[in-house]
This record gives sequence, structure tokens and C-alpha cells, in this order.
Amino acid sequence: MKILGSGTSQGVPVIGCKCRVCTSVDANDHRLRSSAILQSATTTVLIDSGPDMRYQLLRAGIDDIDAVLITHQHQDHTAGIDDLRAINFIQKHSIPIYCSEAVEMRIREQYSYIFQNSDYPGIPQINFRRIPSNSFLIGDIKVQPLFLWHADLPVICFRVGDCAYITDANNIPKREWKKLQGLENLVINALRKEKHHSHFSLEEALTLADDLSVTNCYFTHISHQMGRHATVQAELKQNRFLAWDGLELPINI
Repeated sequence: MKILGSGTSQGVPVIGCKCRVCTSVDANDHRLRSSAILQSATTTVLIDSGPDMRYQLLRAGIDDIDAVLITHQHQDHTAGIDDLRAINFIQKHSIPIYCSEAVEMRIREQYSYIFQNSDYPGIPQINFRRIPSNSFLIGDIKVQPLFLWHADLPVICFRVGDCAYITDANNIPKREWKKLQGLENLVINALRKEKHHSHFSLEEALTLADDLSVTNCYFTHISHQMGRHATVQAELKQNRFLAWDGLELPINI
């Protein structure tokens, strides 16, 4: 797994903000909107397609995507779908987007031009596939969906092998806990140190990682309110890390 973006909906730096994080020269304090990529020898899967997707793919050297997993319908996770047309031009076929019914409905509203004139050249070619309740295969990558809550909004996150990727959540139902046993790596949202109504705080995410007995935990979807990367990292105990853009994690699929 590679973290393409580790920032919250505004990214870091935030436009117009002069705080010590937004003015930092440390590359680890520069965060694009949250996204990740899963890659095996034969399959590449994008998790979320936010407004920074074009630059994220260019920066990571990715020009081949077999499928997209969308966690939920918020703009910082869907606003890059139009740029998938560049992948269409290369592949000469449509890209499957795995999502919930609610996410499909929102995408059809946001990108109505895609579906109103499907023969028009230059629009993204996508087809929707429903995320099933149980594990499923994309190429040779086995994906286990995790059905969580982002305040009162359903969010679908994912486990692949011994790694789980959880973004935009603040409630993991007990029925999903069994899917999170035996993790080597957990990537989980931690918006800031202070409590938030729809995201885990840093303390909540740390407690969750300990309760799950994960070996390594990486915090993503980070706001500038968290503080500077180097300062916060120095406060964390062993095997607990603030993620950064470009972080690569091995996965035993």
C-alpha cells in the first residue's frame, strides 16, 4: 500500500493559513487529500479519487488502474473522478468503480454529464459495481470491506491481507471488530488532538490501535490542527506514526 495523500478535506497547507504547520518547510507537513493505492504484481486498485488525484498519480508514476474503491460520497474523496479519463485513454476501456448505492447516486448527480451523453468523446468511462458484504477479488487482490460510521454517514473501508485502511470514521461497530484481528499495519484517520464529531481524534485512534493490538499504526486524514509532523511524532510511542504522503507499507496478501 502507498499513501498518496494523508491530509484532510482542505489539505495542508490550508489556503490563506499562516499557522506554523501551514508555513512549515518540512515536506511531511505538506499533505494532499486522503487517498491510497494497492498494488500487486498484476493489479492496481485506487482507494478514493479526490481533488488531488491527478497530481497524486503523476507523482507516484501510476498510469494503470484496474479499479477504484470509494469509501463514501464526500467531495474530498470523489472530486477527481473526471481525471480518470486519462486512464481511459491509455487503457481503451472503462474503469470499474466499487461503491455503495448512496455513493453511486451522488456521483451520478455530481457528474451528470458523464451519463447524459455517454457517446461524447473525452468524458470518463466508468461502470459501477456494488461492494458486497463479504470479501471479494479485484484481480489477485482480496478485499474485505469494513462497514463503519462517519458520524451518521455510512463509510466503507477496507482490509487487504494484514493491513487495514480506515478513513473518515469515528465509530467501528462491534460486529466489524473481528475483521480487524491480527493486523500488522493499520492506517486510520486521526484528524487532530481535540475530539471531533465525525473523525477519530489522535487519542481515540491510539486507543483503538492498542485495543486491536496492531503491530504498527499510521494516522492519516490529518488536519493542520494536529501540529507539526516532527513535533507530534516525537510524542508518540514506538510503532505509532503520523503517516505522510508517499509512505509505502508492505502487505502480506
